[in-house]
Amino acid sequence: MATFNRDSSDEVSRGARAVVVRAETQGAERRDSDARLEEAKGLALAIGIDVCAAQAFRVRDRKPATLFGSGQVESIATLAEFEQAELIIVDNALSPVQQSNLEKATSAKVIDRTGLILEIFGERAATNEGRLQVELAHLDYQAGRLVRSWTHLERQRGGFGFLGGPGETQIEADRRMIRDRMAKIRRELDQVTRTRGLHRARRQRAPWPVIALVGYTNAGKSTLFNRLTGADVMAQDLLFATLDPTMRQIALPGLDKAILSDTVGFVSDLPTQLIAAFRATLEEVLSADLIVHVRDIAHPDTEAQREDVLDVLSELGVTDDARREDGEAGDEPPPVIEAWNKLDLLDPDAAATVQEIGDRRDDVVILSALTGEGVNQLERAISGRLTAGATVHVLHVPLVEGAALAWLHEHGEVLSSRSEADDMIVEVRLSDSALARFLKRNSG
Repeated sequence: MATFNRDSSDEVSRGARAVVVRAETQGAERRDSDARLEEAKGLALAIGIDVCAAQAFRVRDRKPATLFGSGQVESIATLAEFEQAELIIVDNALSPVQQSNLEKATSAKVIDRTGLILEIFGERAATNEGRLQVELAHLDYQAGRLVRSWTHLERQRGGFGFLGGPGETQIEADRRMIRDRMAKIRRELDQVTRTRGLHRARRQRAPWPVIALVGYTNAGKSTLFNRLTGADVMAQDLLFATLDPTMRQIALPGLDKAILSDTVGFVSDLPTQLIAAFRATLEEVLSADLIVHVRDIAHPDTEAQREDVLDVLSELGVTDDARREDGEAGDEPPPVIEAWNKLDLLDPDAAATVQEIGDRRDDVVILSALTGEGVNQLERAISGRLTAGATVHVLHVPLVEGAALAWLHEHGEVLSSRSEADDMIVEVRLSDSALARFLKRNSG
């Protein structure tokens, strides 16, 4: 049996000096090179790494051995030596062979974009489910990278030691341990998924509408969540400030109760391992009655970020096309409202232009979650979408049935009421599902 020794990855990662490099290939990219490098630097900052230089290299053909050309590898090694950097972050996906060869050629630790994102998620996961999901994704990613230590298997904190030094390399023992650990995690996650499914089914029987906040990381979802719910979810100007989903009850115009869910932020080239591992969590989006896509409208790449979010939603099956491919054409995806956030960061001319564009669309609300401007309009838009299928019904409710009257006030919009003999005549706007539930509850 292999032995695993605790390394000093905490000290290496926090405050480590690093250079960020990126291979730019030919073909249309959603973002320019500078924007991609800035995002990569932001990812490094989120894990406490000190980025001292960043550079993009034009790569005509991806080299199977190193991704970059030989002259570019020498330039990267020189840059890292000049900056006294102990870490090289490659803002691309690297194969295990490419990663190993780059480390040998540069005499520095090398991690790729996927490894960096997984490291952030490992540190940020706060719940048992989140930690299990990230560890499963990490093990899947590291399955072909057995040149590193596996100290995370004994850790109780977040983070998975991508930045640590070499450890035991007894490959067969490692592989057996990895397979066993992955099987154990999957069994535990299956139980979590069943429990989450029961909770979801209970909410659907309520039935309180569920609103899911989605968006690119750092678009302001948690700030908006706090504004709408009065909660105190971590909201910082950092990529992936929120990882574990949070749900809170809110009241909306015409809806006394709804459930608002804050989900993990998306990012371009989100590791497939993470999408797979977090699928159970992200199923909250699939089962939502409405999706609010929060966009940082002040960001220069806001349109590219929007496309990245839509790509992830498509992979999850939250689009008509994706559902048709899965044979679920009859299952309509939830409607989407775009919340164009961070209006406060725009200058007056840009704000006027954005407002003019937004006014021409009925699925857009322009706001600032930080200042509260436009949030009331978002609440009305959400309520309008959720009650769009509701119709007005006149119901005769016995005066002695106080619970039934309270239920109507809680689940519908009571327009008028008057007493007549032993009954209360209630004019109420209800969705078809809410009416069916009311009639079932009071059929006796």
